Amino acid sequence: MKRFYYLLIIATLSLVIAGCSAQRKIRTLQSGTVRPSLTLAREQDYIPDIRKDMVAQRDTFIVRDGDREVLIMKAVKDEDGEMVAHDVIDAAVVTARFRNVAERNGRVDIEFQVTVPQSMQDSRWQLRFRPQMYILEDTLDLDPVIITGAEYRKAQLRGYQQYERFLSTIVTNPDEFVNWWLLELFIERNIPDLYAFKTDSTYVSDEQFASVYGVTEKEAIEHYTDDLARKANSKRISRREKMYRKYVKVPIVSEGLRLDTVIQNGSGDFVYHYVQPIRTRPKLRKVDVVLSGDIYEEDRKIYDIPKSDPLTFYISSLSAFVDNREKYLTKVIERIVEENTACYIEFASGSFEVDETMGNNPSEIARIKDNLRTLMGSDTFVIDSIIVTSSASPEGTISFNDRLSRRRSEGISGYFSAWMNHHQDSLERERGFSVDEQGNVIVEKRRDIPMLGRSSGENWRMLDRLVEKDTLMTEDEKKSYISSANIKDLDQREKSLQSLGCYRHIREKLYPHLRTVRFDFHLHRKGMVKDTVHTTVLDTAYMNGVQAIRDRDYERALTALRPYNDYNTAIAYLCMDYNASAMQILEGLDRTAQVNYMLAVLYSRRGEEQKAVECYVRSCSQDPSYIHRGNLDPEIAVLIRRYGLNAAPEDEFEYSI
Repeated sequence: MKRFYYLLIIATLSLVIAGCSAQRKIRTLQSGTVRPSLTLAREQDYIPDIRKDMVAQRDTFIVRDGDREVLIMKAVKDEDGEMVAHDVIDAAVVTARFRNVAERNGRVDIEFQVTVPQSMQDSRWQLRFRPQMYILEDTLDLDPVIITGAEYRKAQLRGYQQYERFLSTIVTNPDEFVNWWLLELFIERNIPDLYAFKTDSTYVSDEQFASVYGVTEKEAIEHYTDDLARKANSKRISRREKMYRKYVKVPIVSEGLRLDTVIQNGSGDFVYHYVQPIRTRPKLRKVDVVLSGDIYEEDRKIYDIPKSDPLTFYISSLSAFVDNREKYLTKVIERIVEENTACYIEFASGSFEVDETMGNNPSEIARIKDNLRTLMGSDTFVIDSIIVTSSASPEGTISFNDRLSRRRSEGISGYFSAWMNHHQDSLERERGFSVDEQGNVIVEKRRDIPMLGRSSGENWRMLDRLVEKDTLMTEDEKKSYISSANIKDLDQREKSLQSLGCYRHIREKLYPHLRTVRFDFHLHRKGMVKDTVHTTVLDTAYMNGVQAIRDRDYERALTALRPYNDYNTAIAYLCMDYNASAMQILEGLDRTAQVNYMLAVLYSRRGEEQKAVECYVRSCSQDPSYIHRGNLDPEIAVLIRRYGLNAAPEDEFEYSI
């Protein structure tokens, strides 16, 4: 008994001490002296901060800069003015709040670390961290990071165990509520004939059972069913959701989390390396990341973790190297211009009069009038003449169809000529009149536009194409048509078609498409005297490709720029990481500062560091702005760190030659 009281006292004291410890941690958090931190991860694509506790290394090699041999090493001047090697040091801790990150192939990896101090951890707590990312005007909630204390997780698991025990009390098989022993005993004593069926495999329906014994099988079973137990079980089933909430106060979530780890003991700071890839978008230059969260004890929130100071990621892209200069094409402008369009005017059988209401004629006639109206009101073109060519379908003799086709083209020409005259009269009334300085009325001389009718006869060529593409005719029917179509005499050809089984389909469905009218507009440019003029126009296709690079839509950029195979095409290849294609273009270009810098990036990607440093040094000597730019691109930044390039002010550091 004494031992029991001793253990009880120890357990009570442990709880009191643990509670006091938790309260002290909360007060420490509230004072702001301890808090989680959001820091930059240590990587290869940035220039680290310099600290005294860094590890030293040394690297040198020789590169060529024109005719000179350059010894690349980290060096400073001593008291006598001599260059002496100086150690290159790597950072052990990153303290900056911003970083330059490189976009490649439309993607950026945002990397940071969530650090939780040891003093912030407690076995009975769950720390829930919520990173947020600010991209332009959008706020993106990233997957949470959850750090769970061992005792907290045990409590969660105990809740699940209690709930499982409750579920185990629910009966899932309703037969368990039937007292089968009493039911069998009743049948054996009172209905022996029925009891005999126990070892008989003969099937007896419920209706047969009832007719013989006066009670159904269902009624017999219900009589020996424990109704109270069944109702109690139903009640337990209805309380499942309520009992889940009672026992499982804080469910263990596995979906939508970046991490949920259980810490057995707070023996040190916890660090989680968080990597979030994002797709870049136009105008995206920087991304901010902040961290906030909560601390829970059981199902109670005991502390709000305030938002951290933001980490800022400045996004650098090779798209910044795009050449924005406009590209022009030499274009030959002809004085004489020809345009044409086709329409389908339907005519009654044997008729050449234009019926505005027949079939699709309203829409076709309206379309031609719109074309004429546009050309007549054009500030660029003058209509010299219009040729109207009509074709016919093959039914009837060739001579009749030629005459009919000619008359139809003449009828259409007359119809639209009358409309154009009426339209010109309307335009003149709208313009009114003008007078000269003497008060004389100026009358502009009206130009009559010739519209000439032509006949192209029976349109067999189009019929061949229509039959070939027809989806209702069988292959055998098409072969039969081809045999008939090879007959040179057109009247005999038509008679041969009439004997085919598919002739009705051809005549009703295909012949109407042969009655076409083609309008050929012969135009010239206003005010142009020479037959041809050579001029330059903006190459819109090329400039669209350049804009696509700026918008970081590299697939679209390559589609537009691939035929040009120039510097901007190489930039698009570089952005897509198509290094071999980019190298093939850049090696054939003049070695400008931009080209040398791009080559430095490519050589660095290929592991040819000496060539990469050589190209980078040359680009910096051609344009000093590349000294700063080199820190933004991981391929160049790693060279700067490794070989001490551009690492000190000019009065203290230089390349040793």
